[in-house]
Amino acid sequence: MSKFSASDKKHLRSIGHKLSPVVMIADRGLSEGVMTEIDRALDDHELIKVKVNIAEPAERRALIDQFCAAHKAQLVQAIGKIALIYRPAKKPNPKLSNLLRA
Repeated sequence: MSKFSASDKKHLRSIGHKLSPVVMIADRGLSEGVMTEIDRALDDHELIKVKVNIAEPAERRALIDQFCAAHKAQLVQAIGKIALIYRPAKKPNPKLSNLLRA
């Protein structure tokens, strides 16, 4: 997967700023249900926020890297417990895509 240019990242962050987390990961980690929900959200919205409620920063980052790799998504930004991730949709839906509605 290609890396973003600085302007691409800035554009995605500006769209992501208005978004609320659509998936929350807690103590139980990456359960099958959470993985399914992340996949569905990326298919629908392309750009999503995920809240990772894990106190240890290194553990949190490892978990973010793990679900990004599993879903072939790219991390746009991670601040505190919030990760903004992106995966282009095969067939973007103008009514659901956060990129097309922006």
